[in-house]
Amino acid sequence: MPDTDPSVEDLLDVAVTALGGARRAGQHEMAVAVAQTIDKGEHLLVQAGTGTGKSLGYLVPAVRHAVLENEHVIVSTATLALQRQIMARDLPLVAKALEPHLPRPASIALLKGWHNYVCVHKVAGGYPEDDAQALFELGDHAGAVEHPASDAENLGAQVLRLREWADETSTGDRDDLVPGVTDRAWRQVSVASLECLGSKCPMLSECFPEKAKAASREADVVVTNHAMLGIAASGSPNVLPEHQVLVVDEAHELTDRVTAQATSELSVGVIENASRLARRHGGIPTTDLDTASQALAGVLVTLPEARFREGLPPAARDAVASVRDATRALLSVLKPEGGGQPQQDAGRKVAQATMLALYEVAERMSADPEDNRHTVLWCARSEDRRGNVSTRLYAAPLAVNGLIRTHLLAGRSGVLTSATLELGGSFDPIARAVGLEVQPAAAPVGPASIDDDAPAPPSSVPWHGLDVGSPFDYPKQGILYVARHLPPPGREPATEAQLDEIAELVTAAGGRTLGLFSSRRAATAAATAMRERLDLPILVQGDDQLPTLVQQFIADEPTCLFGTLSLWQGVDVPGSTCTLVIIDRIPFPRPDDPVQSARSDAVEKAGGNGFLAVSATHAALLLAQGAGRLIRTNDDRGVVAVLDPRLSTARYAPFLTRSLPDFWPTTDRSVALAALRRLTGSG
Repeated sequence: MPDTDPSVEDLLDVAVTALGGARRAGQHEMAVAVAQTIDKGEHLLVQAGTGTGKSLGYLVPAVRHAVLENEHVIVSTATLALQRQIMARDLPLVAKALEPHLPRPASIALLKGWHNYVCVHKVAGGYPEDDAQALFELGDHAGAVEHPASDAENLGAQVLRLREWADETSTGDRDDLVPGVTDRAWRQVSVASLECLGSKCPMLSECFPEKAKAASREADVVVTNHAMLGIAASGSPNVLPEHQVLVVDEAHELTDRVTAQATSELSVGVIENASRLARRHGGIPTTDLDTASQALAGVLVTLPEARFREGLPPAARDAVASVRDATRALLSVLKPEGGGQPQQDAGRKVAQATMLALYEVAERMSADPEDNRHTVLWCARSEDRRGNVSTRLYAAPLAVNGLIRTHLLAGRSGVLTSATLELGGSFDPIARAVGLEVQPAAAPVGPASIDDDAPAPPSSVPWHGLDVGSPFDYPKQGILYVARHLPPPGREPATEAQLDEIAELVTAAGGRTLGLFSSRRAATAAATAMRERLDLPILVQGDDQLPTLVQQFIADEPTCLFGTLSLWQGVDVPGSTCTLVIIDRIPFPRPDDPVQSARSDAVEKAGGNGFLAVSATHAALLLAQGAGRLIRTNDDRGVVAVLDPRLSTARYAPFLTRSLPDFWPTTDRSVALAALRRLTGSG
């Protein structure tokens, strides 16, 4: 007979045994803290190092609470890999293992954004077909050019395979399709939520996203992703089912994901696409919008690539306002009339959704500068493979802490976890970033001082920070080598001194190197130089798809893999394949990054330290993630080599090093080289 109130520690032991694992002190400490936090309705920031088994550390108390208290729990991840691990392995096993010990079985569900599911009505011909010419006309303006022409030649075959799969799938989930297809092909069988006909759809009972949404409303534990949290935080909380507990894994990425979701862009290509859809599916003239588009095009070519500190220049704001007014007029006549042909109504719905999105962006950007004081506005240009230059305007929130606090954490218990949450020895920077109140004694140096005016909760909900450590013995397993003798990095992608250092280190390691670089230029320059100097296989990001490169790196020990931001986080390469991790420079944000520079300026204006609050915090987080690629199991040994002397000499260096795993530190190159030779048997 099930225990009426089983302890979370007993349940964790049951789950770990079922998964074939062993008891870990840090995992138990985490599970107890999560359970207590949820029971009290408080918030918890918990740092759980690699090897802790943090997913079970929150899944067991989450399932226990959901079943015993009949409250709904949402678990969110940043990456698809972790989402798959939780939904396909960890959560089902935990639910099954705990079932005999709880009053009833726990139900689980997966929820993604609308466009991740196939639309059965579109597959059945309910929407007008997107002609190939229109797709190509979007060009870089709408991100349609994603692959070389060969992919476009295969578009028909991909869509045919998709239609066959749509008749067989039980989920309609794009990630269940193996092998996958290009975004362009997927667009032929999916719709965005604004394009959906909703209750008017004749195939509503077969709708995959509606089924997923309905299942999530009933489930005890729902697994979703940070993109969905970003939509909810941006003012659409109904995208998530009602819930009383939110667990955010990979929480170090939450603010960036919410910022990205809340960032808008405007270009001539986007306007032209909306105008074309209105004419084609709405049968209405778009003269005023076309005129406004031409006027905006004339203004865009005169704008600098820069952040607009005082809002859009007057000419640009007037041009965007004209786009806003024209779209507002068209929206009133684009509503599906009903009673017509299904394809016609669906086409008008697509046109209306595109026009509404354009209107909202134009309205946001054309607002009075005083109303836009918490919005970062800037202009950027990009060039496609054919040499065509596209100019875009962007708008992003200055801060998202208020959005997270108000729309994600208020009224519920929040558990945020990651291997890297404690920065500079404190949880305060992350706490501020997600809208949790930090004691005044900590001084206003973080994003709390650039709050986005979202109202604070009536009473502050207590939060706690907890580091449950790692089972790894970092001082004995790894060395942190800072190349103090090198000159500080400059504008060039790589100096000769850096290249010499890389060659010596890689040679001592016998290859087996993961190179983490601050830019694609730097990674390519280093790879090119090493291919000329060393008789070792050197892979560089861009040679192939990233998963393929990682598999090649794992399969052949002497192989080296060089790359940029994608490799800093989420790459898991245990064993001697990765004996050396090279970091070329401290990963500060670019000085001209519009959002980061705006946030830094705002902190300075509020009396804080903008560099420490924004740039150093950003760098500490990435450094910790990058250095964490080295030790993935108890048997791993190696060296993290940072080729930036500032990590040893700068006044902010202690803040950064306190954020890293507790490796044995040295600035002596001979010590690092000797250690690598011993590990690889080359000394």
